[in-house]
Amino acid sequence: MKKSKILTSFIAFAMVAASIPAIAQKLTDPEIASVAVVANQIDIDNAKIAKERSKDTEVLKFAQTMATDHKAVIDKATALVKKLGVTPKDNATSKKLMADAAATHKMLRTKTGHAFNKAYIDNEVSYHKAVIETVEKTLIPDAENKELKELLESALPIFKTHLEHAEMVQKKHMSKMMNEKKEKEEKEEKQEKKKDKY
Repeated sequence: MKKSKILTSFIAFAMVAASIPAIAQKLTDPEIASVAVVANQIDIDNAKIAKERSKDTEVLKFAQTMATDHKAVIDKATALVKKLGVTPKDNATSKKLMADAAATHKMLRTKTGHAFNKAYIDNEVSYHKAVIETVEKTLIPDAENKELKELLESALPIFKTHLEHAEMVQKKHMSKMMNEKKEKEEKEEKQEKKKDKY
């Protein structure tokens, strides 16, 4: 089950770039393999930045999960592409993913504290939504290899779980920020009342 989940994750996460409007061409199996490795590495790199910049327990747990899951996927990628007889091939989609990731990493590195946590988790929610949409609307319908299609179909529940996890962290973070803002406002109001007494 775990091996199947990892292999399925590899294929499904690979296809996130197919949803990028600027690149509307169908990907070949070798191109899909390239995109898969790139897409997984991007999420590992995002998690590394989160581990460097965040102190929030929930964000750090999520980042560790992403790093661990996607590292396992990349570790299994070699076996999968060998089994399918595919040699990964760079393409416009994988290059676009890398360029977009560089911009995202640059933006994330300019943020600290709550602003970083929000930017990181918002990006993860968007990324997972793109993966799910791409698998459902592009990859499954376009997949030529039967085994690849089956893996894509079995990946959807996994990615929906990842999205739910990201949204849960996003909601907790937003609630935490709102509570801290409210506490700050209440503290400032008390200080104003003290000043008015004197």
